[in-house]
Amino acid sequence: MSNDTHIRSGRIAVISGGVGAARMLRGLAAAVDPDRITALVNTGDDTVLHGLSISPDLDTIVYTLADAIDPERGWGLVDETWRAMGALDRYAAIRPPDSQAAPQWFNLGDQDLATHFYRTARLQEGATLTEVTDEIRQAWGVPIRMLPMSDRRRSTIVTVTADPDAGGEPRDVSFQDYFVRLRHGVPVSAVRFDGDAELTPSARASILDAETIVIAPSNPVVSIGPLRSLDGVDEMLTQRRDDVVAVSPIIGGAALKGPADRMLVELGHEASVVGVARLYAEIASVLVIDPVDAHLSEAVEATGMRCVVTPSVMSTPAIARRLAEVTLESVAGPGETVAQ
Repeated sequence: MSNDTHIRSGRIAVISGGVGAARMLRGLAAAVDPDRITALVNTGDDTVLHGLSISPDLDTIVYTLADAIDPERGWGLVDETWRAMGALDRYAAIRPPDSQAAPQWFNLGDQDLATHFYRTARLQEGATLTEVTDEIRQAWGVPIRMLPMSDRRRSTIVTVTADPDAGGEPRDVSFQDYFVRLRHGVPVSAVRFDGDAELTPSARASILDAETIVIAPSNPVVSIGPLRSLDGVDEMLTQRRDDVVAVSPIIGGAALKGPADRMLVELGHEASVVGVARLYAEIASVLVIDPVDAHLSEAVEATGMRCVVTPSVMSTPAIARRLAEVTLESVAGPGETVAQ
């Protein structure tokens, strides 16, 4: 990092989803002291399968920062095996038609199962998800602090226009049903967040105490949306708006991974950096976009956000680090100097 850059020296809170946020966090951890970073992570995707408590976004971030993620899939562990899932074939023929036992539509790798075994057992012992997440982070040697958005359930529910497994009728399904079982290939008409979850005190403090708040390049609706749905979050971000910078997950009108672009359109938004700006304008003062969208800078700024253009496809560690630097520099005031 050059000595003429301007990055604040205080704490950094990163509002995070899964894959895009994990890559952003890896870049941030390379750009500044990881001890300064707290990832506040979406748990609206969390589910229970085979009796196991599964937190996909938390695990994706842990595995990515531990350099253990499968680079092709972007989720799960590298060199994973699937013998346990394959062994479930034995029970497919005898399972009663109305039984939910031994589902095979959601793959859990043999190594990955260990994480879910540990999380489930600790939660059953009375530990909070915040406590268990920190233990898992330490076990994998992840240096940044990680906080689930809540210790209680807040479930993302997606209304699909036609579920082929329900006679083609519209119905409400869990996010994992939509994303994995239906391969996010069915149009959606609504998204809501169920449950009485509250932002944990430590998660609230991470926002209030941060000098800089980054909204990672995650799906605005189903990755960032669950956190924003918790009481007080949008109010806190609005009050801190000058310190909040968002990185667009939409590049050239498309999502690099996942259904964010289609979902935005289906829910009445624009699948562009301008559409992202409209969703974030009240809570963030800066939007970071890729050069492919530079021609939309004026339209972004018409929403009331300042627009910063820099390469944002994190295809290499160097690009991820530079994106992190530019993102942090974008909210540094005059005279605020680099602090690694």
